[in-house]
Amino acid sequence: MKKEIQHNERIFIAGANGMVGKSIKRSLLKSGYGIKENNGLLLTPSRKELDLLNYNEVESWFIKNKPTIVILAAAKVGGIQANNSMPADFILENLKIQTNVIENSWKANVKRFVFLGSSCIYPKFAQQPIKEDYLLESHLEATNEWYAIAKIAGLKLCEALRSQHKFDTISLMPTNLYGPGDNYHPQNSHVMAALISKFSKATLNSEPIVECWGSGSPLREFLHVDDLADAVVFCLENWQPTREDSPKDIFGNPLNHLNVGTGKDISIKQLANKISSLIGFKGEIIWDKSKPDGTPKKQLDISKISKLGWSPKVSLDKGISETISIYKKTYEN
Repeated sequence: MKKEIQHNERIFIAGANGMVGKSIKRSLLKSGYGIKENNGLLLTPSRKELDLLNYNEVESWFIKNKPTIVILAAAKVGGIQANNSMPADFILENLKIQTNVIENSWKANVKRFVFLGSSCIYPKFAQQPIKEDYLLESHLEATNEWYAIAKIAGLKLCEALRSQHKFDTISLMPTNLYGPGDNYHPQNSHVMAALISKFSKATLNSEPIVECWGSGSPLREFLHVDDLADAVVFCLENWQPTREDSPKDIFGNPLNHLNVGTGKDISIKQLANKISSLIGFKGEIIWDKSKPDGTPKKQLDISKISKLGWSPKVSLDKGISETISIYKKTYEN
């Protein structure tokens, strides 16, 4: 089957210096994109070179650089505490970033566009595992609804542009991500990075206790960022929603968004025990139940993307071990 994109594309990775963007760049290069011999180019401007919050700047950049493919991996992200304390920042900045990039991609006649969302777009008490059809069925998890609403708006903008203007957009909804390049900020990191940082510091300082948020009972699914990156390239090459054999919703209409995950989850308590064991922490783990748990269970149904031929490659144990190793080299040496 003919691929949907060619090796000579001018590919703009918005957010190329973040964890996801860097991984997508690695995956594209591995697949032969952005290589001079193939007349390809990867456009990876830094935040200083291109402020995605500034519409006029984004518009001028598109006119000058003429990308043929755009991957929107840029977003303001953070854990429960960051989302709770900065709701206006999370909705406003994400709406601005994605609207600026999506609208200018459409105006510039970009050939294919990939929007990256998040599994938090789904209802808090969605039936498990979560199918793409469950979007907007019920209310969201309160601790990150501002971010989720922004992502839903981006997904729906892409859908609307495809419907009204035949703009070739696809959207991917990844589960919780981890891996090289993660953010280990003590307040703004996600759960995997936060636990790795906590147990590493406690072990290094011979601390007897590590305190973790919540009850530890919520179930979460974790995807290595390199698996997401490979899914992005795979879908760019192979998924065209208008094709007859492409995934459909429950009404038989073409789906414009697909879940990306492993289809397997683990409790936060099990995850903490796994990380503490791999790091070699010998002390006690205490759970602060006064802190929020978030959604009780969040496991994606990945049958749609699996039928297209994609599957994750990095096991959780291998991925965590490699991530701990990178963390130690980066922060403990």
